[in-house]
Amino acid sequence: MDQVVSAIAEIAQGKLQGVARDGVLRFNGIPFAKPPVGALRWRMPQAPEGWAGVRDASRFGNIAPQVASASGDVLGGTPGTRSEDCLYLNIQTPACDGARRAVMVWIHGGAFVTGAGSVGTYNGKYLVPRGDIVLVTINYRLGAFGFLNLRDASGGRLPGTGAEGLADQIAALRWVKDNIAAFGGNPDNVTIFGESAGGMSVGALLACPGAKGLFHKAIAQSGASDIGTPREATAKIGQLVLDKLAGADALTASWETILDIQKDLLANPRESGGMAFSPTADGTVLPSRAIDLVAAGAAAGVPVMTGTTRDEWKLFTVAAQNIKSLDEPGLRRLTAKMVGDDRCDALLAAYTSGTPFERWNDINTDHTFFVPATRLLDAQAAHAPVYGYRFDWASPMLGGALGSCHALEIGFVFGTMRLKGAAPFFGSGEEAEALSDAMMEAWIAFAKSGNPSNDISGAWLRYEPKKRATMIFGDGAPKMTSAPSEVRRKAWQSVAAAKIGA
Repeated sequence: MDQVVSAIAEIAQGKLQGVARDGVLRFNGIPFAKPPVGALRWRMPQAPEGWAGVRDASRFGNIAPQVASASGDVLGGTPGTRSEDCLYLNIQTPACDGARRAVMVWIHGGAFVTGAGSVGTYNGKYLVPRGDIVLVTINYRLGAFGFLNLRDASGGRLPGTGAEGLADQIAALRWVKDNIAAFGGNPDNVTIFGESAGGMSVGALLACPGAKGLFHKAIAQSGASDIGTPREATAKIGQLVLDKLAGADALTASWETILDIQKDLLANPRESGGMAFSPTADGTVLPSRAIDLVAAGAAAGVPVMTGTTRDEWKLFTVAAQNIKSLDEPGLRRLTAKMVGDDRCDALLAAYTSGTPFERWNDINTDHTFFVPATRLLDAQAAHAPVYGYRFDWASPMLGGALGSCHALEIGFVFGTMRLKGAAPFFGSGEEAEALSDAMMEAWIAFAKSGNPSNDISGAWLRYEPKKRATMIFGDGAPKMTSAPSEVRRKAWQSVAAAKIGA
């Protein structure tokens, strides 16, 4: 049973009282910016206000407006009330003392339209005491509230650059730098890590001038730096939203109305594109496409670890009956639409194993996740130590149909695959727990030193473009290999960079 923490953490904003659970001190629902409501809708985050007395930090704060997703349920649900007033973070620490522990800041995924720092799988009850680290999980504005370019769509009449959600993440990191010492953390040893849209956020933050110096290491899981949509493209989405508002004032319309419009756009990808809401390369928060800035040295000196699961795309096609019956002409048609007719046959020549459905999964896994990961590793290798991994453990769910799918590694990184109800998706047993131990140790080691080598998986070789050393997790004991899927990776080199990524 929870008990009130006797020690009260004191920061510039005021005093906080959290709860002790599982030997970890938890401070939840801490505001790191002013609520972005009313006149602050679609504005850059503002410094948070303080409070009088002692603030109750036992409960999670509000979560960003979003539509519930099946993947969120698999990951343990998303506790919290939906509200535009959503800029809160949560801290888990062994003690509020002067130990100056390594800090790990988690940026959640969810295609930039769902998720929160309060998702059950992100519980630090295993990771925090194991590593004697401080864990921070954050919220940021999602979908149309965080990634909508209304400025260009309205000719400058409305705010909203399409990068506010990314700016929220930077504001959270600035708050951590200023306040984490009060929770036993070291502001000079901060690692950002995230998965999917969270991994892409990590990849973008490596390129953001405003984030420079706010973190010192980065882990991008199933998401990298091929992120940053041109303003002219995101302005078209902004115009679609304004059209659907049909003259209503965008600044005063209810968030429910805007969320309904967002839901309608996402349900019609032919109208809005595949990923309608993601960071705009607005020229300020994110000056241009992140991968180009990283290659030019934007994150010089920041060690990076990145990788993917082996079968990322199976999460998205497992229920797609029309794709399961894909034939050879259909596979070629879809591939040509993705990369262009002139590049299609050369690319398909690298994918020779399995049915057209299985090969389409492999192509999308590489297009959206694997190739961007290798591009980030190649780009950053000249500027700092970099490390690559691949996760091969297969989910037992649906008779194994998911394979080693997207998001599966999260429960092993946090150790929360051990939580009640988690086994159907993540698996269980001694082998699963040993895998989780190895991954937790690697992530902790990297956060502390910038090198993921540890006593369980042993020495982890740096990735460099010639040998492409990669740690494989989930196929027996962790092991190093060189250049996995190299034929497939090389096949993408002739595809235009703008066609790679989410």
